[in-house]
Amino acid sequence: MKSVSILVPESAVLEAVADPRYLFTAVNQFLQTSGKAPLFDVQLVGQSKEIRLQQGVFSVHTDKLLNEVKKTDLIIIPALFGDMQKALELNREAIPWIISHYNKGTEVASLCVGAFLLASTGLLNGRQCSTHWAFANEFRNLFPEVDLVDGSIITEEQRLYSSGGANSYWNLLLYLVEKYTDRDTAILASKYFAIDIDRESQAAFMMFNGQKDHNDEEVKKAQEFIETNYPEKITVDQLAGQLALGRRSLERRFKQATNNTVVEYMQRVKIEAAKRSFELSRKNINEVMFDVGYTDTKAFRSVFKKITGLTPIEYRNKYNKQAGTNMS
Repeated sequence: MKSVSILVPESAVLEAVADPRYLFTAVNQFLQTSGKAPLFDVQLVGQSKEIRLQQGVFSVHTDKLLNEVKKTDLIIIPALFGDMQKALELNREAIPWIISHYNKGTEVASLCVGAFLLASTGLLNGRQCSTHWAFANEFRNLFPEVDLVDGSIITEEQRLYSSGGANSYWNLLLYLVEKYTDRDTAILASKYFAIDIDRESQAAFMMFNGQKDHNDEEVKKAQEFIETNYPEKITVDQLAGQLALGRRSLERRFKQATNNTVVEYMQRVKIEAAKRSFELSRKNINEVMFDVGYTDTKAFRSVFKKITGLTPIEYRNKYNKQAGTNMS
């Protein structure tokens, strides 16, 4: 089971609390219907058992208090409402709680202006983040050490996720569903909730920055080797031999440190390089495919679509308009 803790902040946007809860519990139902076990243990957590929202019009009853959560796999920080600095003050008790769980290996995702609370932890310093475009200037003033990117972008960096404004958080939630389950389940969820899974290609805009915020030096060496030699055919056995580690030991440590398997990491590095090439060059699909180390067109298209949500030609046409008519 994956434990999902949805934080219910003071001054939260009600929908940004209810929607992720509804989505993850619905995915459990989809899995059960297909004969699989439910995957997500979804809990609402907060500073008190009852949190009143929108001037007391609504109240949310949490499942656990912050100090009752001993371990969780994912923390979701919903959007905040009203005066951001006041909202941050009301939720100051949540800040050390988020930091503590992140340091234990928990992933943390902020929805829309929930990024303000995530940024207050300091975990985003020197890293990229997205939030609602209307709050961009205020965010930059409050958190100058965070690299705020375009509000249409979903970011992922070292177990920290963020989404842009308003309903774009659905795309981040679907991305997390796909990460924890598979593409087919995410597509089913997108159809059930009537969401375009690749709306404005936010998945295609995903920022992949090799996850190196860990202390496993051998894994860092493996990451650096993959990133330097991604066009070459690299095997897990080859990496393990270079590091004088057993294959199983490397795979276990790599997954623990980066939250990706070795093969997933190789794929993501290759696809990131392909994305940049499509954006900046006039090379066709086959040229880019060979440049990043693929020889099988079908495999390249499949992995590219899985990671970005778009086919190579769709990605190229969308993000390199000048080259869009020069595909093959």
